[in-house]
Amino acid sequence: MSQNSISNKDTIINLVELYLSKWKLIAVCALIAIAIAFLKIRYSTFLYEANATIKLKEDENSRSLAEISSFQNGGFGSTLPNVTDEIQVIKSRAILTEVVKDLKLNIKYFVSGKVKQEEIYSNPPINISFFMSDSLIGNINKSLFIKIVSAQKFELSKVNTNKLFEFTDGETTTYSFGDKVKASFGEFVLTPNLGNYGSLPGSHVEINIRPIHSIVESYLGKIKISATEKSNVIKLSLNETIKEKARLVLDKVIEKYNADVINDKELIVKTTSDFITNRLNIVSNELELVDFTAEKVQKNNRLTALSSQSNIFLESERQTDAKINETSNQLQLVEYMSESLNDESRDTDLLPDISIGNSDVKQITKSHNDLVFQRDRILKNSSNKNPTVVKLNDQINALKNNLNLSLGNIKSANEITLRNLNREESRIRGQIYSAPGKERQFRDIKRQQDIKESLYLYLLEKREETAITLGMSTANAKVIDYAYTNDDPVSPNEKIIYLASILLGLFIPVSLIYAKDLVDNKVHTKEDVLRLIKAPFIGDIPKSDLKNKVVKNVDYSPKAEAFRIIRTNVNFMLQKSDAHCKTVFVTSTTSQEGKSHTSINLASSFSFSEKKTLLIETDIRVPRVNDYLKIKFDKGLTDFISDKSLSIKDVTVTQKDNPFLDVIPSGTIPPNPAELLMSDRINFLFESAKKEYDYIIVDTAAVGLVTDTLLISDHADIFLYVVSANNIDKRQLHIAQTMYEEKRLPNMVTLLNGSVKKKGYGYGYGNNPQRKKKWYSKLLGR
Repeated sequence: MSQNSISNKDTIINLVELYLSKWKLIAVCALIAIAIAFLKIRYSTFLYEANATIKLKEDENSRSLAEISSFQNGGFGSTLPNVTDEIQVIKSRAILTEVVKDLKLNIKYFVSGKVKQEEIYSNPPINISFFMSDSLIGNINKSLFIKIVSAQKFELSKVNTNKLFEFTDGETTTYSFGDKVKASFGEFVLTPNLGNYGSLPGSHVEINIRPIHSIVESYLGKIKISATEKSNVIKLSLNETIKEKARLVLDKVIEKYNADVINDKELIVKTTSDFITNRLNIVSNELELVDFTAEKVQKNNRLTALSSQSNIFLESERQTDAKINETSNQLQLVEYMSESLNDESRDTDLLPDISIGNSDVKQITKSHNDLVFQRDRILKNSSNKNPTVVKLNDQINALKNNLNLSLGNIKSANEITLRNLNREESRIRGQIYSAPGKERQFRDIKRQQDIKESLYLYLLEKREETAITLGMSTANAKVIDYAYTNDDPVSPNEKIIYLASILLGLFIPVSLIYAKDLVDNKVHTKEDVLRLIKAPFIGDIPKSDLKNKVVKNVDYSPKAEAFRIIRTNVNFMLQKSDAHCKTVFVTSTTSQEGKSHTSINLASSFSFSEKKTLLIETDIRVPRVNDYLKIKFDKGLTDFISDKSLSIKDVTVTQKDNPFLDVIPSGTIPPNPAELLMSDRINFLFESAKKEYDYIIVDTAAVGLVTDTLLISDHADIFLYVVSANNIDKRQLHIAQTMYEEKRLPNMVTLLNGSVKKKGYGYGYGNNPQRKKKWYSKLLGR
């Protein structure tokens, strides 16, 4: 395995251990995130989705129109209704305005709970009634705040007096239910609905009244309509806080859409009916005039025995007369149709649907009316500049031109036919030479009478057909699924919120731990020391309680065991030394790294093995030994060096509870510590002490701060370089590496002080008889 792979593996293991060491923090953050998610779900306003499905019907007129459009475009297009246009009609402001008015969506009732307000739609605690027209109500933009005092009285305010923090002063007035209340926007009456939620005394109710147009705008965005390609099935959806309200809105939208389509269809029928009624009045007057003329001719010429003379008419003449009547009728209808088509004063572009015996004209008329109907529906929500409207106007004008041309051709053909029939009738008349002239005059009047009567009967028949059609128009949308809602809300989504909260609760502490570790330049572990200093590692001292600074003879603590291991390792490192006394120097890079703590406890550990041990404090700038061992002695090393009359025993203190440990304190703090340590008295001290002691432990000054330690380093058999865990910056350890590379500190080894104990194997082995037993161990007799 390559060195890089091992390094990467160690990095991953270190990261895992880092996160595992902070598992409590991570767990607490995750639990807090879950608690926040629970509160959000608990006090959020739920949204429920309502869905409805309709299918646009396809009638014969729309099929024919689609076929004509497809033929004009030179291809075979779809015969399905224009679903996109119908979607725009369904979501039009005109239809939504009717929905808002019918369901009174511009008036909302809210009941205040302990934490949030809840909207009530179907059974509000109170009802509001206005003394004004609906058009004025639709423009009100106010909120009324009501506190129910009793079943008969209530308090009315302009501000929400139920809020914890309310800085606006609002006038509060007490009324009785049923009283007429005068407000700036009009007069109204409030009536209670006893037994409904929020109707109890002490309840706070808010009536929110908003303009209809603003509610319509909100529903334009909330109602979603979609359709599948090449299908006339439309799906409607709406998200609302109240399930029943969402269903009612969608069902009402479909209802209003169908009513709008039916009204548009019946408009064509009504136009045709008005046209036929108008023509009937004209034909009726003409027929009355002809009947009066025939009656007058008969009286003046005494033509009462016409039935006896009927045998003089030939069968051919009767057939010719029938054809003349039919042709004249067709010519009259063509003229009526032309007049209606070219009449610019009409209120609508719709043409009457009458039959003139030509299927092409009938089809063009229906196509024309369908296009006009489609254009007018789009104009409800658009303007004449809409590209679709412009295109439809062009198609309508084209159909008008085609219809004019067809009517002209039909008129010309019928006129030719009528002239031929008249010539044929003249020929037949010539053969009836014996017929009197007065009789022929009556026959001409009779023919006109028959023509008018035939046209009159035809128009009567068409009017009845139109009357039957009126009111029989069907809806354009077939409801496949009425609006329905699911019991589960679409918002807030509990699964997503809980998942996001857990991920966020894990991400935040993990990212903070990682970021902190990324910018952390402190030394923490043995691996950090070995990576920065190539010197041998002799051991580490775990972080311990500040109350027990010095180890004892009978001590089962991890710190005592750690010093025993270091004592053993020091002996192992010095096993090749022939000297009777072994001198151990203890130093560090900077202050506050546990150098004095290590020296004192190491000296104590050696003395506990019944080895004569001397602890010398050469850190004469910042002495700490007296504080640790609670020594009250004024003289010490500096006094010995400066006063040659003092002997070693004069500055040596023997521990009362440990006869194997002697201590030479630092003494009086001098103004020139470096010069003192260069004195020959230092050499004399070490030479003399080595004869009497087995071990000499020297607490020296920090090598990264002063040069004191280097002045006496040649007296050391081994140097313990103390590195403080979680304290010293890694960048400062280059001093230790330089000392080791240049061999300025003899036999230098490193020691990690204050390491954090991890789970698993550690210091301490065996049973501690002084350890206090747990309560359950006492119960079990262990």
